Amino acid sequence: QEQLVESGGGLVQPGGSLRLSCAASGRIFSSYAMGWFRQAPGKEREFVTGISWSGGSTYNADSVKGRFTIYRDSATNTVYMQMNSLKPEDKAVYYCAARKQRGVSAIWYAGEIDYWGQGTPVTVSS
Repeated sequence: QEQLVESGGGLVQPGGSLRLSCAASGRIFSSYAMGWFRQAPGKEREFVTGISWSGGSTYNADSVKGRFTIYRDSATNTVYMQMNSLKPEDKAVYYCAARKQRGVSAIWYAGEIDYWGQGTPVTVSS
């Protein structure tokens, strides 16, 4: 069964950092572009960042440019998202996502995703 398993969420102070991890099955990791979405209370799920299947290209939402970085480790079939300079408005449940395409060059929409993780909560508060 194909699956995505996230970890790494938690509570962090404004200005702090967190790294989220998403472990994927080998079939997904080797063939799908991967990314992260987030959903804050009362809001729609929104695209955060994505990375191509090869890891050669990434795309970030404007709200996280310069602060979040996505990368993938083929040795462990894991995608990471390093989040720096966190703000209270980054508080959300973060979801790993896989989309059956090679590249990433624009934001994704939730309806385009083939696989989702279960979500991991991130709270930014002092």
